[in-house]
Amino acid sequence: MTATVLETPKIDTGANRAGYGAEARPRVGFFTDTTLCIGCKACEVACKEWNNVPDDNQGFTGESYDNSSGLGANRWRHVAFVEQRLPVGAVAEAAPDSLVREAARQSLMDEAGIEAGGGDGLRWLMSSDVCKHCTQAACLDVCPTGALFRTEFGTVVVQEDVCNGCGYCVVACPFGVLDQRQGDGRVWKCTLCYDRLKDDLEPACAKACPTKSIQFGELAELHREAEDRVRRLHDSGRGEAHLYGGDPGDGVGGFGAFFLLLDEPEVYGLPPDPVATTRDLPGIWKHTIVAAAALGAGIVASFVRTRR
Repeated sequence: MTATVLETPKIDTGANRAGYGAEARPRVGFFTDTTLCIGCKACEVACKEWNNVPDDNQGFTGESYDNSSGLGANRWRHVAFVEQRLPVGAVAEAAPDSLVREAARQSLMDEAGIEAGGGDGLRWLMSSDVCKHCTQAACLDVCPTGALFRTEFGTVVVQEDVCNGCGYCVVACPFGVLDQRQGDGRVWKCTLCYDRLKDDLEPACAKACPTKSIQFGELAELHREAEDRVRRLHDSGRGEAHLYGGDPGDGVGGFGAFFLLLDEPEVYGLPPDPVATTRDLPGIWKHTIVAAAALGAGIVASFVRTRR
């Protein structure tokens, strides 16, 4: 895949926090550079420890070396392990002899992070997934109790003492992030360490990441850094590198936690074109009201004609 690098997008920095007035802070979020992730799961551990998230070790799943499978009420960070076998034997077919051909092949594999494995190459794609803290968050739209709210930092947080366990937000989330805890019924997810943000500390996962795959900061600045990173990867021959969630014109208005990927989103278990499930509700209600008014006018007109 050859991705086109977009101009640095205009990030929403205040519209969702108008009610905070002077207390509104610059919007913050995560930029996850999957090319730097080594799958150590330090972010998962740090998240659990800081937020007192219950243990939920699933053991060996038989699907991959990943022992945690996905996000849930008891796992707010999840590192995906994606094993790919890529044909690399024909990479240097044009080379004049076998030694040169093998050297060219090995050089290409080293650049792409591919290990030799029989006739094919083996590549690991790893990515630490998390709640996207969407600009247009469907979970916020459907919550009947106000348990979900937008913070002064532009992040989305669940107030567990207000959540009534209705589960509306679970089905509204286009990423399947929100989840109800068994035996509890309430919904839990990443808060982007809201308590740490209020003390001017970075989230625990970003603090623990040894390779800086997870980067935290003001969202506008993160986008500039991400665009620069993509350009550098393209210049080095990694044309497949692209941003996921970096476009404010997408179906959720842009992510508060976006990613640099080396393959299609589906490979990482992410939806290719997420859309806020409540995005079209205003238009639907508008058409419904117009239709109801037209129907009412027709009934009245029919009644008047009958009376005559």
